[in-house]
Amino acid sequence: MATTTEKILARAAGQAKVEPGDNVWVDTDILLTHDVCGPGTIGVFKREFGQDAKVWDPEKVVIIPDHYIFTKDDKAHRNVDILRDFVKEQGLPYYYDVGTRDYRGVCHVALPQEGHVRPGEVIFGTDSHTCTHGALGAFSTGIGNTDAGFILGTGKLLVKIPPTLRFVLNGEKPEWVTGKDIILRIIGDIGVDGANYCAMEFVGETITAMSIEERMTICNMAIEAGGKNGIIHADEKTCDYVKARTDKPFEPQNGDLDAPVAMEKSYDVSSFVPCVAEPSLPSNYAPAGDRNDVKLTRAYIGSCTGGKITDFIMAAKILKGRKVSIDTFLVPATTTVAEGLMSETIDGVSLVEIFAEAGCLDIAPPSCAACLGGPADTFGRAQHEEVVISTTNRNFIGRMGSKQAQIYLASPLTAAASAVAGHITDPREMM
Repeated sequence: MATTTEKILARAAGQAKVEPGDNVWVDTDILLTHDVCGPGTIGVFKREFGQDAKVWDPEKVVIIPDHYIFTKDDKAHRNVDILRDFVKEQGLPYYYDVGTRDYRGVCHVALPQEGHVRPGEVIFGTDSHTCTHGALGAFSTGIGNTDAGFILGTGKLLVKIPPTLRFVLNGEKPEWVTGKDIILRIIGDIGVDGANYCAMEFVGETITAMSIEERMTICNMAIEAGGKNGIIHADEKTCDYVKARTDKPFEPQNGDLDAPVAMEKSYDVSSFVPCVAEPSLPSNYAPAGDRNDVKLTRAYIGSCTGGKITDFIMAAKILKGRKVSIDTFLVPATTTVAEGLMSETIDGVSLVEIFAEAGCLDIAPPSCAACLGGPADTFGRAQHEEVVISTTNRNFIGRMGSKQAQIYLASPLTAAASAVAGHITDPREMM
C-alpha cells in the first residue's frame, strides 16, 4: 500500500516502491518558471552547463511572466527581456509572453488551463504555490532557482520522499462555505509549521463534490502550513477537466486510502463557517462573524487563490443589486477568466456589469498584481495603514505593499460581503 504522493514519485524514480525519508532521483514532467525567478534559474543553468547549453527537453519547460509585468519599473521589464531572449535562443514552444495574444496571466491558474497539468506527473516550479496543481492528482511543488537550473540541464532532481498527512473531509458543505474557508480552518488547526515537508492529502465526500477550481484553492495553500505539496486523488471530474485541455496521454497514480500515513485528521464540513485569517499569518483563524468590529479600507479579489472564474461568480452573487462602501479591486487571474467575466451571467446580467453597478474599481489586466506587493505602481498595492480584506493566500507583514497595512484573508463570498458593509462580515448576512 502507498499514498498518491509515494506512487507518483516511485513512478518518476523508476522504482516499484518508495517510503518517506527515501532520497530518490526523479524525472521531471514539467518545469515552470516566471519573470521573478526565471532570470535567476537561467543564470544558474548557464553557469553550470555552459553558455551554449541546451535545455534537456523544450517540450517540458513552461515559462509564464505574470508577477511584475504591468508596471513602468525598468528592472521588472529587464526580467521579462531575459526570458524572451532565452526562449528565442532555446526554441521553447511554451512561452506565454505579455503584450501578445499568447499572454495568459497567473502561472498557477494558466498552467492547468493550458493543459500542462496531468494526473500522475511530477511538476516543479520556481514558486511556492506550485503546490496548486496537486488538485489534479499531480505531485507538484515549489523549488529554488538552483534546483530549477539543474533541472533545465538534466531533467532530474533529487527528492526526499515526504510523509503524508491525510485530511478526511466529509459532510455536506454549506453554500456559504468555500474551499478557502476549509483550508484556512485546517491551517488554523495545525499552524503554519504543522505540515513541514509533508504531503497534505485531501480526501472525503466533501472533496469529491467540489469543483476542480475549489480543489485548486485548497491545494494552493498547502504551503501556508509548511507542506511540501498538496494533493487530491484524480477522479472522473479531474480526468474530464484534463482531457478537455490536452491530447497528451496521462496515467493517474491514486494512492490507497488505507495506506499508512504520519497523521490523519477528520472533519465534518457541515459544521464549518465563513472565516478570516487575521494579520499577519494564515494560521490566525477567526470566524468572520466574530470580527464585525474590524473596519476596512479596501477589498481585493484576485490572485491564483481567489481570482478564478468560480471565485468571481461567488463574489458577484453577493454584489448583485448592492453597492460596495470601500475601494474594491478586481484582478482576474488569467485572460480566460477575464473573458469569463464578460460571458458569465447571473439572472441575465454579466459579471462585468454586476461589478460595475456595485461600484467596484475598473477591472485590472490579468496578473499577480498586489498579491506579492510589486513595484510602487502595481494595481491594488496596499498603502500606509490600509486595512484590507483579500482573497489572496498570504497576509505577512508587507506582503501586499506597505508594512503598515493589515491584511485579512478570506473567501470571495466574505470579501464581497465585507466590501459592501465596510467591515468584516459573515456572507450569510447577505445570502
